[in-house]
Amino acid sequence: MKLIQFDRGYSRRKFLADAARGVLSCGVLMPLAKAIAATGDVSKAYPDELLSIEAYTKGRIKTGDIIDASNVELVKALLEPVRYEQIRAQGRKLKVVKTTTDVMRLSPWEYIEATLRNSGKAVFDANGNVVNRADGKPWIGGNPFPDPKNGLELFAAQTMNWGRHDASFYAVKMYTTEMASGDVKFSYSGGWAELSAVGRVVMDPKPYWPEHEDKLRYQSIFFLTPQAYRGTSFLNLWDYDAHAFPVLYGYVPEFRRVRQFPTDQRFEPLLPGLTLFLSDAWAAGDPLYTWGNYKIVGRGPFLAGLSESWNADHPNWEHTTHGGPKGKSFWDAAVELVPEAIVVEAEPVKFPRAPVSKKRVWFDARNQVVVGMVTFDRNGKPYRSFDGAYTLYDNGKQKFMDGQHPYWSWAHVTASDIQTGSVSRLEQVRQVENTHFSAANDPKVYEKYLTQVALMRLGMK
Repeated sequence: MKLIQFDRGYSRRKFLADAARGVLSCGVLMPLAKAIAATGDVSKAYPDELLSIEAYTKGRIKTGDIIDASNVELVKALLEPVRYEQIRAQGRKLKVVKTTTDVMRLSPWEYIEATLRNSGKAVFDANGNVVNRADGKPWIGGNPFPDPKNGLELFAAQTMNWGRHDASFYAVKMYTTEMASGDVKFSYSGGWAELSAVGRVVMDPKPYWPEHEDKLRYQSIFFLTPQAYRGTSFLNLWDYDAHAFPVLYGYVPEFRRVRQFPTDQRFEPLLPGLTLFLSDAWAAGDPLYTWGNYKIVGRGPFLAGLSESWNADHPNWEHTTHGGPKGKSFWDAAVELVPEAIVVEAEPVKFPRAPVSKKRVWFDARNQVVVGMVTFDRNGKPYRSFDGAYTLYDNGKQKFMDGQHPYWSWAHVTASDIQTGSVSRLEQVRQVENTHFSAANDPKVYEKYLTQVALMRLGMK
């Protein structure tokens, strides 16, 4: 019989004591940042009871088990309320896998190296922008705040580099299911591209793209199917100034031209039926200071998808589904016990007509990625929910490489409109139409996807 030195009550008391003192110090047994810097492993920062679902539930749920309506009450505190309700009443299920302790499996390799190398070098300048402490220039790469002290630092890092690569292209398939009938009402395919102009750690020139240092990123999304929306696309040009709205262009197939859209139209579905807004991207789809009143409202363990989510057995990486009347409502998903999640709330201060009053976002303390989000309507009622799965594309038998290391990225997302009952499922696939392939750090991504000419070219194919 193993003696439990630190029980769940100990961790909870530690989190509450920190909150009472108004401090954020990640880790329980020792500072998390210190444990990561020393060994790259988080184990020494947390007691066993936060590293094992079996220990947390006193043996009632084990690695490999399925969380469903029969046992979800045991882990209710580890879920945001929407996932809990979907499991309890709508047939959603989650498979539990082992907690990841090796941080090199939780983000792109070069991004982690840059985070460790540049730790302590980031500050906010007089305008509130993240800059390099030494010279006041734009950030030089990696997570600027790996040991965050407040909600603003967490959101600043998330906003600056969504996918954690210098460049990313995701081939994407999207489906919207109506919960009551279980029917797939809408189905789309297309692509999403991102390119960082600063903080580059892989692509030359580093850390800045010459003559583009005033930009944070270039980002686009386009659609290929169904035929009625083929060629519809949007291009965001992000200023480095975190107060400025991106310039937003769109290609409209009916008119065969690119037009500029109002920059603050960020709370509307990209296409009919999708429960996805531009504002929702990576839970930080708007410039940092268009939201405000960032505050930490909770800390504790959480269940999230951080590993074993790559479906390498399917040639196009497509995922299987379950739940709802026809078994098509939710992804088959793997989750692990996250020893510490930080919950941050923010309000849309620069959007007078925003349909949301606030968002609540869960960050994994180990790598500061977003693992869950719930938005609330203007009456303060839950409105929409987002949860996703990240993974290292290495299952021990097969690997999909990103340069010298296995690819790390998101695998799938579930976006739920709680008030209408619609659920949109997004998945990253290997390719769409044998033409557009998921990849990272491809220098061709700019000319291919991130200019107005590229929008025209994509729209006319």
